[in-house]
Amino acid sequence: MTQSRFTDAEKLIRPDLIGLEAYEPIAPLEVLSERCGVPVDELIKLDGNENPYGPSPRVARALAEYPFYHIYPDPLHRMIMKQLSEYVNVDKDYIVCGSGSDELIDLTLRVLLEPGDKVINCSPTFGIYSFSTEVCGGKVTTVPRQDAYEIDVKGIDKAVDKRTKAVFVASPNNPTGNATPSKVLRELLSIGTMVIIDEAYYEFHGQSMAGMVPEYPNLIVLRSFSKWAGLGGLRVGYGVFPLPIAEMIRRIKIPYNVNAAAMVAVRESLADLDYLQANVKAIVEERERLSRLLQEHGVLRPMPSQANFILCQVIKGNALMIKEGLEHRGIIVRHFEKPLLSSMLRISVGKPEQTDALVAALDRWKEQ
Repeated sequence: MTQSRFTDAEKLIRPDLIGLEAYEPIAPLEVLSERCGVPVDELIKLDGNENPYGPSPRVARALAEYPFYHIYPDPLHRMIMKQLSEYVNVDKDYIVCGSGSDELIDLTLRVLLEPGDKVINCSPTFGIYSFSTEVCGGKVTTVPRQDAYEIDVKGIDKAVDKRTKAVFVASPNNPTGNATPSKVLRELLSIGTMVIIDEAYYEFHGQSMAGMVPEYPNLIVLRSFSKWAGLGGLRVGYGVFPLPIAEMIRRIKIPYNVNAAAMVAVRESLADLDYLQANVKAIVEERERLSRLLQEHGVLRPMPSQANFILCQVIKGNALMIKEGLEHRGIIVRHFEKPLLSSMLRISVGKPEQTDALVAALDRWKEQ
């Protein structure tokens, strides 16, 4: 056998990827169950900002009845484009669907970045922005958020140079929960670089810039069906892009990037808005109740939130120890091993009985 010319596979890997840290996702139910020693159906999962009410009942029925799983799905997602256009109130040509908004972040950066181009990241925020930038060969410029987690428009303006291609702004922001006012976003757009606004939690807040994309050639808005519609497991999101970028993303994306089941689920979700919006209303109401109970309890100090989760400052005990202690009782919350967030816990809004169980479990640290 002739020996391959390539004897060391590592030498073939892009050098800039060698030191890249893997993105750390949340653990799946089965892993959590084994780790906690609690059956899956008894877990109180408040770490992933998932919708505790799940999808519309129409989704399960439609998925059971769909007859064409053996046929490749439509690569242009025409089954759902008319409904999406009506929901967002923009022409369908501006809209591109993806396997979650994560895929659209990756595709957008592939279109925008040449090696060494820069992306501004407003930390603390969703970790996939910096991760995907580095995967796509870009460099991350961090402009920290200000004291109340507002974006620093002046700092961003100062950081922009000729290699800066984009700035990411999550609104409401994950993990801090605060939204950026539209006036501030317009100021950011005036800087001239591409502004990518992640509206994954839009439905819990109601403010959107999506309808303004046709007016701004440097505005992209991303959205998700994972949170408000309860479709996190089916991985489907969409973006509203300037027409040239929308067309380029359609050209470079994997053809069948959104599977048939996901498109059926979106179709049925958009046909059952009253049901889903009632669930959103229940989550918003429970968010306010959870915030009030945590404030009164005294172990955690909840931050104001306009999303479906609350970031909390730990004021009694240690954040990691509380996270692990709750986990032993089958209550899963999120702790970030990052300097700006090390004394914080992010808690997704669950059902009222889950809130009550969480608050009762926190009693252990109340007297410390």
